[in-house]
Amino acid sequence: MSQAAYAYAYLRPSAVSDGADGPRLALETSGGATPLGAVSNPRFFAGFLADPAPAAAALLAVADVAAARYYQPQLRASLDPVVTANGDRLRFESFSGCCGVYARLDVLGAGLDGDEIGHGTTNVDVNNPLREALTRIGPGDPLHLAVGPDALEVTTFDGPVVEKKVPLPERWLRGFAETQVTAAGFDLRAELPAAEAVRFLRSLPRGGRGGARTVQWIVPAGRTLRPTTRPVPGAVCLPGPERLAALQRVLRHASALRVYGPVAGDGPAASAWEVVLPGMRLTLTLSPDVSRGFSGEGGVLGALATGTAEQDAELVAVLLAWEPRIEIAELAEQSGLTPARVRAALTRLGTAGQIGYDTAEAAYFHRQLPYDAGRAEARNPRLRAAHALVAAGAVRLEAGGELATVTVDDHVQRVRTDRAGAVGCTCLWWAKYRGGRGPCKHALAVGMVRENAAKASDTVGAGA
Repeated sequence: MSQAAYAYAYLRPSAVSDGADGPRLALETSGGATPLGAVSNPRFFAGFLADPAPAAAALLAVADVAAARYYQPQLRASLDPVVTANGDRLRFESFSGCCGVYARLDVLGAGLDGDEIGHGTTNVDVNNPLREALTRIGPGDPLHLAVGPDALEVTTFDGPVVEKKVPLPERWLRGFAETQVTAAGFDLRAELPAAEAVRFLRSLPRGGRGGARTVQWIVPAGRTLRPTTRPVPGAVCLPGPERLAALQRVLRHASALRVYGPVAGDGPAASAWEVVLPGMRLTLTLSPDVSRGFSGEGGVLGALATGTAEQDAELVAVLLAWEPRIEIAELAEQSGLTPARVRAALTRLGTAGQIGYDTAEAAYFHRQLPYDAGRAEARNPRLRAAHALVAAGAVRLEAGGELATVTVDDHVQRVRTDRAGAVGCTCLWWAKYRGGRGPCKHALAVGMVRENAAKASDTVGAGA
């Protein structure tokens, strides 16, 4: 697996210290993006956390996921969480090392009391001494929070005193893109009050038995959830329930549990589990299987394969401003694009880490990570294979437009697209996943050829 070296540079370690007005939590920032451009150590907030104990526990839960591997757990993972300031809230995000669990803590305006919240994205240092200090935060004393150093502190340092260089797998980079596509297909399926939420989550297994992977299904039953053996209507998939262990840290502060997922299908599916806290939301999104990371889901491939999405993404990108809630209709009006093209552009921007999705608000949000869409496109094997098929002239469109043949060596695959746009292929990949992990290379190649044919037809029509 290819890897990139990713460097964090902090002026000092994050820490909890004693202050005149109570404990002070200083989260140190690495290089990040802001409205003014790249900043070595940006400052996003200074003030108080309205509820210190649940906030400390939730930050630890995000750090737990960043340090965990739920598949092949003997391999260590260590990635510093990402923090995005959206002007009205702070979002802390992390991925597990295996890319199968995505964690996000949204600290809303009601959970913060201080100066204005800035705009931008960076990494925050989470070290072992900080983790130990956070476990000792109680509800009695006010907790001051600073995300980033102030200007005076920056001038006292000649350079970073804490540097971390970690190998960052390409599949981890693609996880941010895939989760926003996956979560955009979720709806709220169940909501439990505090007592039932605690009872249900504490009943889940803490770890797999002998490394066995488990997939459960649950259905709403009054004010609680009950297990079922198969994906009946209304059921939500709970793949690898032991992967919700990080939520145990915040249960005593929870006021509700919300469960999100797609319409139940024939097999395992991703789902999101949100614990509602005072002025905050902590959400864990699980991939469809413990051994199946988000990076291989293929939800972004359709947008990456189209030339129009690439051009549209450049236009949409200039309209984003770390908005906490991106309105598709508003972007469509500003850009002059259709809502469908705006969604495709946002999907493409997601491959550069610029777009996330908040299931609680059913809306996209803007962040800025140091990745580029070209990197994701170049490293995706299915997309590379599709481009190779097009370049080799392997795709032939049949009369009528619904059927296409793709010749690979001495094998011929047939790709059919119905009038509603649903695609099917005769290849083994499609037979195995039925589109559940994105389109196969043949379907991608056919889509590219159809787009090129449509452009050529438009050009001829315009010149007539």
